[in-house]
Amino acid sequence: MRLRIACTVLALLVIAVPVSAQLENVGNISFPTSASATAQRHFLRGVAILHSFGWKQAIEEFQLAQKAQPDFALAYWGETLCYNHPLNALNDDKNPRAVLARLGATRAERLAKAPTPREKGFMEAVEELWAEGSDWRARKVAYMMAMERLHKQFPQDDEVKAFYALSLLSAARATNDNTFRPELRAGALAYDIFMRNPKHPGAVHYIIHSFDDPVHAPMALTAAKVYADIVPAVSHAVHMPTHIFIQHGMWNEVAGQNTRAFNVARELLKPGDSPGDLAHSGDWGHYGYLQLGEYGLAAERTKQFEEIQNEHKNPRLNSVIALTKARYIIETQQWKVQPVTDDASNETLLANGMSAVYTGDMATAGQMLAALEKKTKAAPGGQASANPHAEHGAAPAPAAGRPAQAMNEGNADAGKSVRIMHKELAALIAEAKGNHDQAIALLKEGVQIEESMRPPNGAADPAKPSHELLGEVLLRAGKADEAAAIFDVSLLRMPNRMRSLHGAAMAYAAAGKRELSAERWATLNSFWKGKPFTAATSR
Repeated sequence: MRLRIACTVLALLVIAVPVSAQLENVGNISFPTSASATAQRHFLRGVAILHSFGWKQAIEEFQLAQKAQPDFALAYWGETLCYNHPLNALNDDKNPRAVLARLGATRAERLAKAPTPREKGFMEAVEELWAEGSDWRARKVAYMMAMERLHKQFPQDDEVKAFYALSLLSAARATNDNTFRPELRAGALAYDIFMRNPKHPGAVHYIIHSFDDPVHAPMALTAAKVYADIVPAVSHAVHMPTHIFIQHGMWNEVAGQNTRAFNVARELLKPGDSPGDLAHSGDWGHYGYLQLGEYGLAAERTKQFEEIQNEHKNPRLNSVIALTKARYIIETQQWKVQPVTDDASNETLLANGMSAVYTGDMATAGQMLAALEKKTKAAPGGQASANPHAEHGAAPAPAAGRPAQAMNEGNADAGKSVRIMHKELAALIAEAKGNHDQAIALLKEGVQIEESMRPPNGAADPAKPSHELLGEVLLRAGKADEAAAIFDVSLLRMPNRMRSLHGAAMAYAAAGKRELSAERWATLNSFWKGKPFTAATSR
């Protein structure tokens, strides 16, 4: 397996690019259909944008294709997929069913308008995805199976292959399949397209999603660098390479690329739009600024969110504002207790609790601990509220009346983050009372929970990684060797994370391992834009 993967990577250096549709600012695809020339032009652009999850922009193109050719079935196929976020819970089935109804009243009537076996196969797949009377998880699996059949029928077709790859990732999320087999299969399919057409937006996008974890991320770095430049018109496409850059601790790229994505999303945002792309890229860019020590830019990002919220009044923005404020306190260690309400976020409670402990306000720390304990009891398996930095937000125009926790349905890790935060604050309170062994034991329980979650694939969640906090407590307890070891585990999970590098440098110095300490300082200072760190520096 490793040899085949290595050969694939080497092959990228000698690939030949076939003639394909050149589409301005959204990548290259080739997707022949039965459409008229005008409908085909809008359709191609819609599919290219759909591959980059530019939902609203793609809907506009598919609707223009429908207007140009009202019986062009694939124009309706494409629009339905814009309401299905493939990597989150299926949270809208009303709109896509309405789209299909515009094409025809029944499944048979709609399929009759697909004139070729290939087009009919695409339509049969979305009929499975939007079928009445089935759970969304079962429908995502049925859609994947339909795409698998279509791929077997047309094994050389790159668009069939791309959508099949994405369906594998979608079904794996829906069924909580953490074996990585679907991801590896999807990644292989996407790489096969990439080898012929490195500017295919779906190929590079799905390679990134397939290998978005600390172990496999090196396989996607080439695709990420390509994707960073080929689709400047779609915010999500500009953001997406940072899923791999963050796995490599490439903080300048994480901050810069997400700033570009944030600006694209801000230009496109209109009243009533979902701010998902803006919130997501702004959140990750904020995290990148903090890792670089660009604290002024991080604070400015939160102010920008507040300005946008004053205009748009969207709950998603309230969540990301709370998250960035709490994260700023935790990362900068500028301890400050913020005002809280009954619906305060988990991160706000943790930041307040940590601030209270480190400033000696144990009464407030106890109140924050009690609030986190209440949250753990409401969490699934013990159900936390939807994570404000969950992947990409929802597709546009979700059906009304969906439960608030819909984004966490099907997520086996839902609720684990808040339980870790509760143990972290309990540990700090125990440490403040002199109970070092109890603090260490609680944090080891937190580490065990965190290691049962999917591997890290973005900004730290929980906001204070349990491995890192355990290292800090071990170091304060005089256990320098143990602290250094756990900091290095943290760095394997989240490369170049500033606080873990700082902790490792301090721990190795305390353990008398000066060369290892100097290596950690050098790595930190290679990207840090604040005051340079030295062996005598503590922050």
